[in-house]
Amino acid sequence: MVLNASPSEVSDLRARSALALQSLCDWAVTASATPLPQDIRSRAALVLLDDLGAMVAASQEPEVTATRQRATAKSRMQEATVFGPQAVRLDRLQAATANGMAAAWCELDEGYRLAPCHAGAYVLPTLLAEAEALDLTSEQVLHLLAIGYEVTARFARAFPFPAMTVHPHAAFATVGATVASALAQGLDGPTFLRALTGACSMSFAGPYRHAVDGALVRNAWTAASPSIAALSVEWAQDGIGGIAETPYDVFSTCFHTACDPDQLSAGLGEVWAINDGYHKVFACCQYAHAMLEASLSLHEQLGASARGAIAAIEIETHPRGLTLTGTKPDNVLAAQFSMPHAAAAVAVLATGGQAAFSAASLARQDIAALREHVTLKPYEPLAPWPNDRPSRVTWIMADGARHTAEKINARGGADQPFDEATLLGKLAENTAGVFPAMAGVLTALLHRQQGVDRLSWRDCVGRMTASEAGVSV
Repeated sequence: MVLNASPSEVSDLRARSALALQSLCDWAVTASATPLPQDIRSRAALVLLDDLGAMVAASQEPEVTATRQRATAKSRMQEATVFGPQAVRLDRLQAATANGMAAAWCELDEGYRLAPCHAGAYVLPTLLAEAEALDLTSEQVLHLLAIGYEVTARFARAFPFPAMTVHPHAAFATVGATVASALAQGLDGPTFLRALTGACSMSFAGPYRHAVDGALVRNAWTAASPSIAALSVEWAQDGIGGIAETPYDVFSTCFHTACDPDQLSAGLGEVWAINDGYHKVFACCQYAHAMLEASLSLHEQLGASARGAIAAIEIETHPRGLTLTGTKPDNVLAAQFSMPHAAAAVAVLATGGQAAFSAASLARQDIAALREHVTLKPYEPLAPWPNDRPSRVTWIMADGARHTAEKINARGGADQPFDEATLLGKLAENTAGVFPAMAGVLTALLHRQQGVDRLSWRDCVGRMTASEAGVSV
């Protein structure tokens, strides 16, 4: 990490980042025509099914429904599907916008563990709309997802924020969406670079604090990015775009990130970022997951009778967990980014699923009262990755007894992955009420069964959104 660099160091970093970006863009264009390793194809399929399930889970939320209705009213073509009730088909931009609004709404989408970044949520809304409109194959979707994920995650690693100031959805969603559109449309290397750098110059200065404060525009950054991507790709084909130095100028100069140019180009095609993703079973910010697992272990130790006897909670957690400070969340987003709410809700409800972060949980007086008695403290000493997000939880009972549990590293990452059955069960739970056939079709795509991998994405979508789960695939 380089901060407060001298003028000569700045010039060197700027030049090196430009060269590394050119290598990354050239690789991305070439890789889109190169066979994908089987293990990377399988990881891409898991990211696809997890993120599609997250979109469907959010599709009936009131604000997401309103966005879908507005997009439907604007659309004048039927090119791509919105993954919500009735599976309406809109023009690709409106479909990507509606799906983008749902992408991270429930905090159930897959994320990247080596830097704050949800590359799948940034890439997929645009990629799926382009793939359906352009009649790409299902295998092309997986292929381009892996490449788009790679480019996006490398940006997050190359330009890390020293503190949580700009939210990664704001900083990097335009990158993921533009890579998706540019690759789907088959842009050549120079045009791809113009589009990507042009999009970087239109990244959003979205405050990280907006998530903690429950500003719902935070969920809209993944919905606005497809519009930036569409314009960036169109303009790049007209010869209008940024330059190779633009990302450095935007992120390091304007957003004051560090810069590590090697992260853009080192090991391309050898080390894949998608292997370092994580999956969630808890419907909240990943920074709280170790705390939730420790709390659930206390439930297992103490039994159901403990729930009503908890008077206060002490949490020792990592620096990013300490940013989740809200004690009076007034909507679901603020609850998802509140350590006090998460701790109180799991203590009362014995779950870290959607029920713990629902409007109903916010209305419960017992949870609200317990939130006021949650204390956050630094966890010390802090270990290096992958044990850099630990939590130690102490329940202080009404009689003064103290019970403590610790979780060094939450499950779901590459070092402690959920098994396939868990992820497929989550998919079925998230989609059964809206698209009963979706889990079966995506499972067949994951396993290359029943010819689903040979379908066009358009046909695959048709089968996923069929009204009956028994539709033949």
